[in-house]
Formats: sequence, C-alpha cells, structure tokens
Amino acid sequence: MPISRPPLTIGIEEEYLLVDLHTRDLAVDPPPELLARCEARLASQVAPELLKSQIEIGTRVCRNIAEAREDLGRLRSTIIEVARGFGLAPIAASTHPFARWQTQRHTEKERYEVLTRDMQAAARRLLICGMHVHVGIDDDDQRIDIINQMTYFLPFLLALSSSSPFWLGEDTGLKSYRLTVFDSLPRTRLPERFASYSDYQQHVDVLTKGGLMEDATKIWWDMRPSARYPTVEMRITDVCTRMDDAVSLAALTVSLIAMLSRVRSKSMRWRIFAHMLVYENRWRAMRYGYDNGMLDFVRCETIPFAQLLDELIDLVREDAGELGCLAEVEAARDILNRGTSAHRQLEIFNAALDSGATTETALKSVVDFLVSETAIGLPAGDR
Repeated sequence: MPISRPPLTIGIEEEYLLVDLHTRDLAVDPPPELLARCEARLASQVAPELLKSQIEIGTRVCRNIAEAREDLGRLRSTIIEVARGFGLAPIAASTHPFARWQTQRHTEKERYEVLTRDMQAAARRLLICGMHVHVGIDDDDQRIDIINQMTYFLPFLLALSSSSPFWLGEDTGLKSYRLTVFDSLPRTRLPERFASYSDYQQHVDVLTKGGLMEDATKIWWDMRPSARYPTVEMRITDVCTRMDDAVSLAALTVSLIAMLSRVRSKSMRWRIFAHMLVYENRWRAMRYGYDNGMLDFVRCETIPFAQLLDELIDLVREDAGELGCLAEVEAARDILNRGTSAHRQLEIFNAALDSGATTETALKSVVDFLVSETAIGLPAGDR
C-alpha cells in the first residue's frame, strides 16, 4: 500500500532578546505593558519566554513558505514597532554580545518556576534564543521515521544559522555558542532513534510515570515530534538575524522532509548514520559554522561546505519546486556569500577594535548592527 504524502504545513517560531536602545544592554525588567500591547495585536502568536528580556513569536499554520514569510514579517515588524515605543528593540540573535545571565530575571510562570527549581544554574544560564520550524506530518509513525533520517542533515542547518559567537562580552571562538549552554540540560542534543511512535511513547511514559518530567514538552532534542501539534519540530538552529535567512532555512527544512517523504513512499530511505559521526559535524557547525567544511561519511573526507550545499540543493530541487520554494532554498547560497550573523558580528567587532574602539564600544556596535539587521527584509513602513 503506497504511503500518502503528508500535508507539510509550516510554522516558524522565533525567540528574540529585548535590548535597551540607550545602553544596548538587555532590558532586564521590561514594562508589562509591552507584552500586553503585543498580545493585543498578535493574540496567542506572541508569548513571554523563560527570561523577562526575551519574547517569543510563532507564525500561523502556513500552507507554504510564501505564507510563512508574510506572517513572520508581520510578527517581527509588530514587535519592533511596539518595543520602539518603550525605547527598546528586539534582536534576532541567539546570544547577546555582552549581557550577563546572572543579572536576568525569570518570568513568573509555573512552567518556568518548575524549570529553574529543577535545573538550578543550568536553567538560569539559558540566556539564549533559537528558531524552531514545524512541518506538518499527520501520521505518527511517519514522524518518527522522518526524524530518524533527518538527523543527518541537522548540522548543515545549524552551520547556516549561526548567530551566537559572543558570550559574557567575549569572543568565544565558536560560531554557535548557544548549544554549549543548552546542551547542559537533560534530554537535549540529537534525537534518539525509535522503531515506531509507540516505541517513542513507551520511553516517554517511563520518564513521565517515573516523575522525571510532566510531559513530552520537556524533551528538547535538536528535532522532536511535537507534543502539541501533528508536526516534526526542527530545533537545532540559532535564530537568524535576517528574516530572509530564517525563511531560507525553513524552506530547506520542509524541502528535505518532502524529499524524505517522497523517497519513503517508494519504500526507500536515507541511510541512517551513527550518532558518533553526526556529532562530529554538529561540533564542526558549532565551532566553525560553515568555514571548515563537513565530514562526508561515505567519502571519509572533509568536503567544503559550498560543495555540500550545492549537492543538498540538487537533492531537494524537485521537491522544493513542487512546494514553490526553490528560490528560497537556493537563497541559502546567499548566506555563504554574505556570511551568517555570527560571521558579520565578528567582522563588526574586529573592525571597531582595529579603528581604535574599546572592547565595550565594539560590543555595543555589534548590538547596533543586530538591531538594524533584525529589521532587514521587512516592509519599509514597518521598520
């Protein structure tokens, strides 16, 4: 019996940091009216996050990438407009260049109270933001099978999204420092492999019945079956500073899943590689972004990322064309040509130092860059 193609609806979630436009530091305790005004305009599409200096948005369930881009632009521009009225601005970056986690205040919400109580300093250090992409797959077992196969591709998505080179005012030497913080929590990193959805659910039941977690929303793997929606949720990426980059990665994600679904319908599948190999590329993406290539597990050599990206685009070309997002997928090459947010943050920082600026001033110039870039790609009247 042929396997039907899933609906492949799309949803994008982004987390932003709120900065004070005068000090460029984080707004540790923004006025409650800010969130209230955002909620009045965006309803359930905006929400508080663990820390008061963070805010989260989520698009509607979108039928295609064009709808996702339009809704994401509306959400970003609304947050920018409302925040500006309080002397603040959102930055779409996974870490702030110099803010300190020790001075942050967490949101008074039961879920966050439980998290900080259970995880202690590991949770208090979560001054990080990410981007999640939901893709609709209505068959439980197919969601698990797709996640098993998608694990191979996750480091490529991370490399293209990096936006967290700084931590506590220092150049970390990593393009995505965020995951070094997030990986300190349990139930993070690469997703486990399961034979079926029932196999997955049996393992979840062990943890919930054993009292280790309330439900599957406390599983924070790089990709997971959503506990709330009939979707797979890609979670490995940093939040992209430029909206065009976020849309490109969402398009690449849904196209990869479409390709795997198409191949699966022919009773074939992508080769499953050992986690020890995928972790090597995950680390390379964290450390270098795309600069030093990725390990090809079949050729047993490190291949330049530009070559691998060309191969990846060719792999999904048919599916991206059918989904109407080939242009957005091919725009991933623009990220390589321009640099990720992490690359450009470091360029701004080092150029300021070379011109004689202090480290403090150079870091503030990075914040100014992030404020500006977060609005790139939005309608001119909304910036």
